[in-house]
Amino acid sequence: MKNDLLQNIDKLHTTELGIFRIKKNLEIETTDVIDWCKQKIKQADDIQKKGKNWYVSFENCVLTINASSYTIITGHKIKKVL
Repeated sequence: MKNDLLQNIDKLHTTELGIFRIKKNLEIETTDVIDWCKQKIKQADDIQKKGKNWYVSFENCVLTINASSYTIITGHKIKKVL
């Protein structure tokens, strides 16, 4: 199943609001958010499909991607529990 996302990586896209959320939540300053996300997906620690979304974990972060449209919805940093 992990391969489904990787095989369709060229279909990844997002909205203007998605770009804003990803940059803000992950504190990145790249000009090409889609390319940045593709690189992180290729190097991911874990890729899981749960329901209608893919969850891609890397470097204490998670990207949420719609499984049917390949729209990158958002990204979040994983909060560490002490």
